[in-house]
Amino acid sequence: MRLPFRFLTPLLLAAAALATPAALAAEVPAIVHKRSVEVRQAPDPGAAAITTLRRDARVTIGAQQGLWYALVLDDGRSGYVRVNEVRMLPSGTEAAGAARSLFQGNAGKGRVTETATVRGIDASDLAGGRHDAAALARMEGYRVDADTAAAHAGELGWQARQVPYPGEAKELDTSGRQATRAEKRSGLSAARGLLSKIGGGAIASAPVARVADRAVGKSDQEVAEEERALGPAVTGRVLGVAPLWNDDDAQRRVNLVGRWLASQTSRPGLPWTFGVIDDGEINAYAAPGGYVLLTRGMYELLADDAELAAVIAHELAHVVQRDHFEVIRRQQVREAGKDAVMSQVNAPAAASYAKRYVDRHGAAVLLTGLDRDAEYGADAAAGIYLQRAGFDPLAFYSVLQKMAALGDRPAPLAQLYRTHPPLDERMDRLDR
Repeated sequence: MRLPFRFLTPLLLAAAALATPAALAAEVPAIVHKRSVEVRQAPDPGAAAITTLRRDARVTIGAQQGLWYALVLDDGRSGYVRVNEVRMLPSGTEAAGAARSLFQGNAGKGRVTETATVRGIDASDLAGGRHDAAALARMEGYRVDADTAAAHAGELGWQARQVPYPGEAKELDTSGRQATRAEKRSGLSAARGLLSKIGGGAIASAPVARVADRAVGKSDQEVAEEERALGPAVTGRVLGVAPLWNDDDAQRRVNLVGRWLASQTSRPGLPWTFGVIDDGEINAYAAPGGYVLLTRGMYELLADDAELAAVIAHELAHVVQRDHFEVIRRQQVREAGKDAVMSQVNAPAAASYAKRYVDRHGAAVLLTGLDRDAEYGADAAAGIYLQRAGFDPLAFYSVLQKMAALGDRPAPLAQLYRTHPPLDERMDRLDR
């Protein structure tokens, strides 16, 4: 799935607009990534240009201010470029350490601590973890409703916008007459035939084809109930491995920011619930049905609400598009046999289905690598959701830059690299 990634002209919304430069213990090398880049006197697109740099020119970043980098020029002057106009070039542990100092921020609270190097949770942990009902209840206790999140957004000046998102998944139809299995098979056959005539393999893997395929043998009501039941079941298993971080402010904050973003998606009615787990690795997870987790390592990397929103927006896209739910469905098909699943007459109740699944697999699905189109699609969707929620989508690019600047597959990013395309490829895709 390829979506446009439109950058907004307004910059540094809300808290990001007032961010102060982050001082560096050492300077970070970078390279100009665009054909030409105008270096400006101030972090403002209207500021006068003091020089123009060409592609591949080596530069030095001295600080980050919002969505701008302050460059140290050869003649001793300072100037500013946008975060997507250069790429940081870490070279070994010294440069990675300099990049960490760049991120000593204030809102996120921008602390890449030494504990971020501790081994994070892995697939075997999630496969065997116990369900922590108490931690799940505590996490759900931080949940806020759409009105509360909207009031918070209003206080901070975040204004919702209308931004189209072609191909965005919708809620399933759970009212009225449900299609029979024969009707679904007939509709799926016709849809696949049309897709094959229009565009071949890439289109055949689009969300509409996946949703239609998943619906065969089950009503929309059954599918929707299973998705919602899997959310708390899978999340409870994660919390049994990595406890909820004991920071009330952080938990409240991710729910306010996350719920505001979720209200801008095509599925605002899910029981959206957000949490930060006490895991030093830099990562985030999206469970089916509206449950999103960030690691403490990820949370501490982020400088402000815009960057926090950027990470959450990527995870929202996985939930909206039902990416991990689709992985679970494919596992079910492999285990039971395609014919058996499609001919199933009496599906188990959603709660029983979810319990049976996590008893067998735990929460390992969250560390199952999705196909690259799903990850690229979630990156592009993050830009859409950020725009809709009143943020500049360059905040997502800024987060990718921060992670890439930590070095070549550093320990805190081990799991993320195993389940996502390389960071430079993700930024290249957004550039295009």
